Amino acid sequence: MSEHRLTSTSNPVGITQGYMPGFGNDFETEALPGALPEGMNSPQKCNYGLYGEQLSGTAFTANPPERTWCYRIRPSVKHSARYQKIAVPYWKSAPCIDPDVLSLGQYRWDPVPHSEEPLTWISGMRTMTSAGDVNSQTGMASHIYLVTQSMVDDYFFSADSELLVVPQEGRLRFATELGVIDLEPKEIAILPRGLVYRVEVLQGPARGFVCENYGQKFELPGRGPIGANCMANPRDFKAPIAAFEDRDAPSSVTIKWCGQFHHTEIGHSPLDVVAWHGNYAPFKYDLRSYCPVGSILFDHPDPSIFTVLTAPSGQPGTANIDFVLFRERWLVMEGTFRPPWYHKNIMSELMGNIYGQYDAKPQGFVPGGMSLHNMMLPHGPDRDAFERASNANLGPEKLEETMSFMFETRFPQHLTAFAAKEAPLQDDYIECWADLEKKFDGTPGKK
Repeated sequence: MSEHRLTSTSNPVGITQGYMPGFGNDFETEALPGALPEGMNSPQKCNYGLYGEQLSGTAFTANPPERTWCYRIRPSVKHSARYQKIAVPYWKSAPCIDPDVLSLGQYRWDPVPHSEEPLTWISGMRTMTSAGDVNSQTGMASHIYLVTQSMVDDYFFSADSELLVVPQEGRLRFATELGVIDLEPKEIAILPRGLVYRVEVLQGPARGFVCENYGQKFELPGRGPIGANCMANPRDFKAPIAAFEDRDAPSSVTIKWCGQFHHTEIGHSPLDVVAWHGNYAPFKYDLRSYCPVGSILFDHPDPSIFTVLTAPSGQPGTANIDFVLFRERWLVMEGTFRPPWYHKNIMSELMGNIYGQYDAKPQGFVPGGMSLHNMMLPHGPDRDAFERASNANLGPEKLEETMSFMFETRFPQHLTAFAAKEAPLQDDYIECWADLEKKFDGTPGKK
C-alpha cells in the first residue's frame, strides 16, 4: 500500500487522499501497511513505534458509543503545552446577549463582503447568531466565514462543538488528523468535536456558512413512513482515508473551549495519525446527491421532509438543530399554494442562499445572503410571490438553479453586535410584506 502523507501548503505536490463511503460506519484505514493492530485495540506494542489512543465523541456507555482508535507518531499529550488565552473577537458563543441589540424581528442580510485583510479560518469567522448555552452543551451558533489565507503550521480544534460547514464561494482543504477533505460549493463537511485540523485555501477568496452544534452530534433523520430510500442516503457521505504528517517544525494549536480561545506552541505537526478505525470521523457530502420527496397530488407538506441532518435534543420529535435543504425539485401539486405558506413556528429559522433564487423570496435574498425568522415571529412569501402563486395556471413546474438551506433550532437565536451593526443588514426587509392587501370578501362562496 502506498503511503498517504500530508504536506504543507507551501509544498502541496504529492498529497494523497481518498474517501470511504457511509455515514457512521465503523471504518478502518491505514497509511502504512500493518499500522492497524489486528483483533485488538491496544496491543502492548504498536507497529512502527506508534502510540494507540482513543478519541471519544460520546460517553463510554452511550449506545452506541462513538469513538475512533488512532495510531499516531506521538500521543496527543505531546500536542499540548501550557495554554494562553487569546482574543478572537468575531467568533462568539452562546449565551451572547447584547443588551444594545434587538433580536426580536425578521431580519435579512446581503452577503458579508470580503475585506483586504488576510483572514484565516479562525480570524475570518463572523458569528451572526447564537442560541442556548455552550457551557451546558445545548444550542448552537451560526457563522459566516471569510477566508483568504491558509493556515501554515497552525492548527485548530473545538472542544465545544462539531461544525457543519456549508461553502458558498471558493474551495477549502481541511487537513485533519484522520485525513484530507477538499470542499467546494454544493458540498458540506462535518468536523467532529475534538478533531484537530488545518484549513488551507485551494481557491479564494472563500466564503460560506457554519452551524456550530454544541449538543448531540448530527445524525440522519428517521424517515418514518417515507421508508428506506430518498432524502440523504448514508452511502453518499464520505470519510477520508488515513494520511499523516511527520514534520518537526514550530507549530501552534488553537483550542476553542467553553467559548474561550486558548493557544499553545509545540514543535511538530499534530496531524500524525498513521492509521485509525472507528465511527467518529469527519465527513463530506455532496448536496446534489440529496433526493427530495414531496406531495404528488395536493397540499404543501412541512419543510421537515427536506431535512438532511438532525441533531437531536432530549425531547422526542424536537431537534436541537435541523439542517434543511431546498434544492432543485419538481412541483406538481394540484389546486395548491405551492410556495412555503405563511406561518409562525416554535423553531427559529436561519436561512442561507448558496445560489439561485428562493421561491418564496425571489427578490432580495441573494446568494451568500442570510435571513432570520426567530421563534414565533410570522413570516412567509412577499406580495409578488403570493400573487404569482395564487394566480398561476398550475401544471408541472421544475424549480431550477436554486439551492438554499436552513439552520433550524428549538432555541431563540440572538443576534451578535456584528450581525446588528457591521454586517450588511437589509433595513427595509420587513417592508416586503407592507403591500399585502386585504382581500376579504364576506360574500358566500367568494374566493
